[in-house]
Amino acid sequence: MPDSGCAICRGSGWEIQERSGISGARRCACTAGDIQRQTLQHSGLPALYQNASLDNFEAQGNAALQTVMLLVRGYAREFPNVEKPGLLLIGEPGTGKTHLAVSALRLLINRGYGGLFFDYQNLLQKIRSSYDPASGSGDREAYATALDAEVLLLDDLGAHRITDWVEDTVTSLITYRCNNKKPIIATTNLPDQDMQTTDRRDRSAGGTEYKRSLIDQIGMRARSRLFEMCRVIRMPSQVEDYRLRKARIN
Repeated sequence: MPDSGCAICRGSGWEIQERSGISGARRCACTAGDIQRQTLQHSGLPALYQNASLDNFEAQGNAALQTVMLLVRGYAREFPNVEKPGLLLIGEPGTGKTHLAVSALRLLINRGYGGLFFDYQNLLQKIRSSYDPASGSGDREAYATALDAEVLLLDDLGAHRITDWVEDTVTSLITYRCNNKKPIIATTNLPDQDMQTTDRRDRSAGGTEYKRSLIDQIGMRARSRLFEMCRVIRMPSQVEDYRLRKARIN
C-alpha cells in the first residue's frame, strides 16, 4: 500500500513527473516495499528458506566460509556491474550453498529485481509433465517462466539422471538465458571436471569410487555456457554439515 503520509505522491502511489512539457507518472518510491513483498511471495522460495539471509548465515568463525559469504554479498550488492552476471556455488552437501544462493536472490529482490527459485529436479519434472494434455497450467508454464525470469535460481543443478532429453532441455534453458543476458544463480553438489581427482573421490565408497561430474550430469555444452555466464565459487569442504550446525546453534 502507498504511504498515506508520503509528501511526494500524497498517498496515491504515483509520482507525477514533467519533462519537456510532457507530464507522466511512475510508481512512487514509497510503494517499493509492497512490490518487493509481492516479488518474494511469488518467487517460489521454499518455506525452509523464507527467512534466509547473509545476516543469519552461520559461518561459525570459519574463515573460508566468511570469505565465501563476502563474495556472495559483493555479487548481490554490485549486480549488474559485475564481471559475470551469474553465480555458481559448487560444493559438498551441507556446506550452506542453498542458504547463500537464496540470500543473494533475496538481496537482489530487495533491490528491485525479479527473481524465481526452482529446484532443478522439480523444474524438469514440471517441464516433462507439461507434454501431458492433462497437466495443469503451472506445469505448462514452468519452462517459459524459467526462461524469462529476470534472475533464475536453480538449486541442486545436475541432480537428475542424465538423458538426451534432460541434456537438451538444460542446454536450451542455459543457452537462452546466456544469450539474452538473463543471470542464473545455481548450486550443485557435483564436482567440476577441473577439480583434482582427490576432490572427486566418493568418501562413502572408501575413497575408491569417483563421483559423476557436472559435465556428466548436464553435458558439455550446458556446462560451458554456465561457466561463461557465472562466477564460480567453490565451497570449503572441511566444514561441519551446515544443517546440523544451524540446528545445534539454534
